[in-house]
Amino acid sequence: MKKIVFYIPLLITIWSYGQKKVLHSQFFTDNISIDGKLDEPVWNNAAIATNFVMYQPDNGKPIPENQKTEIKVLYNNDEIYIGALLYDNDPNKILKEISQRDNFGTADLFGVFINGFNDGQQNFEFFVSAADVQGDCIMTDANGEDYSWDAVWISKAILTDKGWTVEIKIPYAALRFSAEDKQTWGINFFREIKRDRQKYTWNLVDTKIGTFTQQNGILEGIENIKPPTRLFLMPYASFYLNAADGQKTYGTIKGGMDIKYGINDAFTLDAILIPDFGQTKYDDQILNLGPFEQQFNENRAFFTEGTDLFNKGNMFYSRRIGGRPSTEPTLNENEEIIEEVQNVNLINALKVSGRTKKGLGVGILNAVTEKTFTTIKDTIFGETRREVVEPLTNYNVLVLDQRFRKNSSVTLINTNVTRNGNFRDANITGLVWDLNTKANTYNLSGNVKYSLINDIKDKSGVFSTLSFAETNGNYRYSVGSDFVTKDFDPNDLGINFYTNYYNFYGNGNYRILNPTKLFNTFRIDYDMYVEFNKESGKVQENKISSEVNLSTIKNNYYGLGFTFFPLQSNDYYEPRAENRYVIIPRKIEVWGSISTNYNKKFALDLNPSIIFTDEAGRMAYGVDIGPRYRFNEKLLLTYTFSFNRKNNNKGYIDSVDDYDNKNTPETIIFANRNVITYSNTLSGKYALNSAMTINLAVRQYWSFAENKQNLELQQDGALTPYAVYIENKNSSFYSWNTDLSYSWWFAPGSQLSVLYRNNASNFERIIDKEFKHNVTGLLNNDALKHIFSISMKYFIDYNAVKNKVRKRA
Repeated sequence: MKKIVFYIPLLITIWSYGQKKVLHSQFFTDNISIDGKLDEPVWNNAAIATNFVMYQPDNGKPIPENQKTEIKVLYNNDEIYIGALLYDNDPNKILKEISQRDNFGTADLFGVFINGFNDGQQNFEFFVSAADVQGDCIMTDANGEDYSWDAVWISKAILTDKGWTVEIKIPYAALRFSAEDKQTWGINFFREIKRDRQKYTWNLVDTKIGTFTQQNGILEGIENIKPPTRLFLMPYASFYLNAADGQKTYGTIKGGMDIKYGINDAFTLDAILIPDFGQTKYDDQILNLGPFEQQFNENRAFFTEGTDLFNKGNMFYSRRIGGRPSTEPTLNENEEIIEEVQNVNLINALKVSGRTKKGLGVGILNAVTEKTFTTIKDTIFGETRREVVEPLTNYNVLVLDQRFRKNSSVTLINTNVTRNGNFRDANITGLVWDLNTKANTYNLSGNVKYSLINDIKDKSGVFSTLSFAETNGNYRYSVGSDFVTKDFDPNDLGINFYTNYYNFYGNGNYRILNPTKLFNTFRIDYDMYVEFNKESGKVQENKISSEVNLSTIKNNYYGLGFTFFPLQSNDYYEPRAENRYVIIPRKIEVWGSISTNYNKKFALDLNPSIIFTDEAGRMAYGVDIGPRYRFNEKLLLTYTFSFNRKNNNKGYIDSVDDYDNKNTPETIIFANRNVITYSNTLSGKYALNSAMTINLAVRQYWSFAENKQNLELQQDGALTPYAVYIENKNSSFYSWNTDLSYSWWFAPGSQLSVLYRNNASNFERIIDKEFKHNVTGLLNNDALKHIFSISMKYFIDYNAVKNKVRKRA
């Protein structure tokens, strides 16, 4: 009899795994104060969502009774309300670090995931921490959680003697749903108990299945509501004070507006009128000795928010818009540039994006940059002239993404750059597919992209890839291949470094789906990769690698891996000349990773690595050390020291043409050099409350390459001593950045930001190895620039204004 009693709840739990839970929402007309107390009478009669199950680490395990969770949902004509009772047998142990919006730090968390179309394609996710900090994002299975998306909603979390409670009000304008009289929404609720690193959901999200958004529960009962007019205005005003040693201090006032308009229940128009990116985070520049440009992260909100459609196929690199000019000026003899342009100004930009109920996603992005000149001076006569380095330019992206069976998609993408006048134009078209079986067990993905460049000489190229993978269970694998022609060039509005090759790759991995006595998570991967030059058939790249990543029951994370390059490879990019290559020796790389439990006040990240080659004396090693200390719920400091050294590194430094003999190829000069890099970063956060934070970010960087011997690249890829004298080609780059900011969300969607920033950088051929001199030299010379700025944006909701006018009338 005891066995029967035991198995009945177990069978019920197993049966419920395949079922979608249903919650009924209740209409109300009374007023609810968002204070976290849930003491209004209307809450007492609301249906309750409970019986949460674990998402991670022990998938499917019921939540303990002493941490039970109860959720209620109400609605009226304008908003949906969520009330959450999050019980805890020991409220004093609830973690509640105060952090910035969208960054929850070390704090317990509650979330609600809403899909107004119940189509398994996209969740709108709203989070509140135990410290009363908000976060929101858009979630898709293809792109994960995109926290650059921000909605305007109201919430309040408070601690009680039984745990903590949350009250949330979400206007319908922050959601997407159809105009049907009876609504059926997909919904799920989320709870993270941070001290145990355990995550729970109301409707089970089975980790054996390779999808998250399709495993929502059902919300019923919402009737006779209409999608509101989604019109939001965000005017801003900014003041900048710029100063530098030896230069005149000057102030600048800017103003403008961002607009969001809901074209219908599915599509939204975003537009920038008079853009201002003055408070955007600085780029972390490095000493770039390689053949390719440094790729930077996008920090401008317009180009990060809700751009999952535009990122399909990796064809869009938004830093091209408003980046460096696309051409270099033509200099005559005895001329020099006296005003070099770093960035082209953006005139305006807009995007339209959304998805229909039948699964068709449409994205349109358009931006215009201004005609830009550089100033050139004759060094003998002192005359100056101006030359266009970037004409008036239009950037356009079009995406059509059709989803079907809730887990598969086929996408058509086109990017186009049109420059006014006799300048280079570019057009890229891509077809991308991501196909999954109905049970999400296997995946077939790939793409075909075609580029067409209109320039002095037109050229076109193709990039294609195809991969197949098993995507569920403990054991998984994938295989694939890429093919890229020599003239494939998406770099006017995308970014791509490697061309003219084909490759083959495969991966096999094993993971545990539930904790063991030793591990919360455990995964081991094995990878193989080989790449060939398309024309010569020579091996460009090859590797065999394996790595293990795990977390212990004490929530410490460890990783260990190696990569073996068993064959000599041929680098066709470092020589910077057509059909030339340099031989890269065989090598092996070993790395490790340790990250201790962030729940503790003191935690440490440690990442050492070392590379050995079969060339005598040629090796590299480095380490990242990152201690962090949380003084209390308000103050957190993190520090990272990075060191890397490459001994006997071989790299390009110059080339010499033999103008007297056209049949003689140019002489390509490499250097045998030691490359040493130091980096120190300090970041800090002090939260006055959940709406106000003070943030500090300091970065010091120094990297130098000291040449020991000049080498000549031979036709067979070998390097031999080069005895001809050339000028000093040593490199030393050092930089300093400081950002000290204050942020106050003084009203829903409205923010005041105060920022002090200083920065300086310098590149030299003479290497001063005194570390102190490189830092003090930057801080004490004329290169250090100071910027003080104040920016305020105010959120105006058309519906709120309309309702206030009606009440006054």
